[in-house]
Amino acid sequence: MTHFSPQVPATATALADCPALAQRAGVGRVLVKVESSRPFGNFKILGGMTAALCALARVTGTPMAQLQERGDLPRLICASDGNHGLAVAAAANIAGAPATIYLHHSVPRSRAERILALGASVYWVAGTYDNAVDAAAEAARVDGILVPDTSADIDAPIVRDVMFGYATMTSEINAQLATGGITLSHQFVQAGVGGLAAAMAEGLPTVKLAIVEPEQAACVAPALAAGRVVRIAGSLRTCAEMLACGEASAPALAILRRHNPLPVLVSEAALLQAATIMHEEVGIHTTPSGSAGLAGLLDVAGKDDLREVTGLTSSSTVLLVATEAHPDAIIHDSAINLVAARGLVPRLLPDEG
Repeated sequence: MTHFSPQVPATATALADCPALAQRAGVGRVLVKVESSRPFGNFKILGGMTAALCALARVTGTPMAQLQERGDLPRLICASDGNHGLAVAAAANIAGAPATIYLHHSVPRSRAERILALGASVYWVAGTYDNAVDAAAEAARVDGILVPDTSADIDAPIVRDVMFGYATMTSEINAQLATGGITLSHQFVQAGVGGLAAAMAEGLPTVKLAIVEPEQAACVAPALAAGRVVRIAGSLRTCAEMLACGEASAPALAILRRHNPLPVLVSEAALLQAATIMHEEVGIHTTPSGSAGLAGLLDVAGKDDLREVTGLTSSSTVLLVATEAHPDAIIHDSAINLVAARGLVPRLLPDEG
């Protein structure tokens, strides 16, 4: 496995060349953007922290550099499967604001403990991620600023700020590709509510996009088919915990519809196998959520009709995103992560200093 080292900021995550995955998929090249080295071990810091800090500055009329001096900042509120809430809690800690993160009862307690370690409160909600989304929105109507990564409002400014933060990743990828003289043909991107996939579609508009979802919790595919957001029924239980969402984001869906992506639904067995392959064959220790793109690639690569539909060939160059570190590979020191997150702010929000 080769990591490209282009002239991009030191905070950029690696783009790994993985010939073992290319051989498995019968393609020319597979590149993996490895997001496990971000602060707190996942890509969500790019979006959640950006949107939360922008929201605090906008609502209070305070320059971002002066937020911590106020001492009377409103409460940040969001729903999460874990990672978005961690990013919002980090923003609150950096700015000196209170925060409450709404989690549904299927979220592992270890993820809640990381949020609590940042000084945020956790409120547990019965049901699914979507029930937590509803509860957080109701709480924010009474007191606080809602920092969602999904919305039924196609023009929701904070959700657009989240996706703007995610676009940092595609800026890095484009610089890394240019340094390596590489042209992508395909990208297989996992979808929860669709925000990451939308940011990847916009940032890499000439690259064919496949959106990968668990069969047990696929909300973007039916929304694309219906041409509108729909809430799917069921428990949404999947080993890809970060993708357990029952309703797509309207702002993300509007973007995705312009790019005509291929929806790919994968089984629980395929998700688990992809995480194992990613770890054992290329040394990237991630979760079934983090390796869902690989599960989708291998599913399409193994079916002649889908290879033909997508134009996937032995010379294709495919991008995947390993979106989060496996819990066993995460740096759990909150102080270290906060220092790294604080150092990332000038890159995410250069006009704010």
